Amino acid sequence: MKKIISTDRAPKAIGPYSQAVAANGFAFVSGQIALHPTTGQMVEGGIREQTRQVLDNIQALLVASGSSLRHVVKTTVYLQDINEFAIMNEIYSEYFSDHPPARATMQVARLPRDARLEIDCIAIL
Repeated sequence: MKKIISTDRAPKAIGPYSQAVAANGFAFVSGQIALHPTTGQMVEGGIREQTRQVLDNIQALLVASGSSLRHVVKTTVYLQDINEFAIMNEIYSEYFSDHPPARATMQVARLPRDARLEIDCIAIL
């Protein structure tokens, strides 16, 4: 059974997709970029500020689904510039300090709204 997860504590979907979906004991969080949930605008600053906003958005969606960052089993990180990996990784490690999830990280040609990064995840409910 599939349940659509939605919260105003994370940005509204900017396309035909759900913020997150719960199914078979897992939460599947759609890719998040650094949009502020209230304004819908990209946060100001660089990779550091964008990484924090993305992870805050993911955290809000996980809480809305009944999960948490602690229950994340897999993330995928898409970076506009792989040279910003170290900075992203520094912030990422603050959110996933204990028992970090499996992860894939890649550089991509372009992201929605010219974001510097996008992250999606799968978590246990």
